[in-house]
Parts: sequence; C-alpha cells; structure tokens
Amino acid sequence: MFDPQTWELASYVVTVIGLPLAIFLFIFEQRKERSTEEDEVYQLLSNAYNDFLKVVIDSPDLRLRSEFATQDLSAEQQERMLIVFDMLISLFERAYLTAYSEHMTPLQRRRWNSWEDFMREWVRRDDFYHRLPKLLKGEDPEFAAYLRRIAEDERGKPLPRLPAA
Repeated sequence: MFDPQTWELASYVVTVIGLPLAIFLFIFEQRKERSTEEDEVYQLLSNAYNDFLKVVIDSPDLRLRSEFATQDLSAEQQERMLIVFDMLISLFERAYLTAYSEHMTPLQRRRWNSWEDFMREWVRRDDFYHRLPKLLKGEDPEFAAYLRRIAEDERGKPLPRLPAA
C-alpha cells in the first residue's frame, strides 16, 4: 500500500507536527480545566459568603453590619454573635486555603482582593476585632498570621495575643 519512504515521511510529519501539536493541546486542556476548577471554587466560596450574609440578615438584633460594637447584648445574643464570627473565620480560612497563593495570576489576584476586602471590612468592626485573638486560636497558622497582618494594618496597632495556655 505505502512504500517504506512514505511511511518514513509520515513518521517525520507526526514527529515534527503531530507530537508538538498533541503536547500543546494537552497543556491547553490542562490549563482550561484548571481555570474551570478555579472558577468553580470561587463560585462556591462566593455562594458560601452569600449564605453567611443571610445569617447576618436573620440576626438584625446583633447589628453585625455596624462598624461599632453592639452594646448591651444578652448572654444569648453574645453566644449567637460568637457563633456567627466563628462561621466567618471558618469561611475566611477556607477561602485562604483554597484561593490564596504567594504567586497568583492577575485573575486570581483580583478574586483574592475581594476576599481581602471582606476581611478588612470585618476587622474594622470592633466586636470582631476584639474577639479575633480567641477566634484565631487553633486555626491554620499561616491564615492566622495573614489575618493578623490585615487587622494590624487596618487598626494601625498590633493585635493583642492570647496568653499562652
């Protein structure tokens, strides 16, 4: 059917054109898949933050969107506020562990900046800031250090540390 020279020519074509094309397509598909996964993670985290905000809306007595500490809370309200803050720390930590990196693409950086904005907004709230040392106890050390730096940057002073147990 084909003589040996034709087969040899075909093998050169595959080697010179086909193999690099296959490698390029493989890399392209891997990047596309990674991008899709990052989009999904970002969307899941965004949905989780929206769900968290529903909890905030369902607790108007705690006045959680105020920058200032809510005064005269009952013991039950204080417990609910602590639970809400625990939920928020958990969400921030999940975002940090899944979306933060020292070396981010511009798109990853834009997405992360929105999370950092949320963190900055919450550390400006007195109730959250003053509970932060306790809330960070037992959390991922790199995440805790990151949130501490944000708090110190926003407040212009070091965040108090809990006494060693």
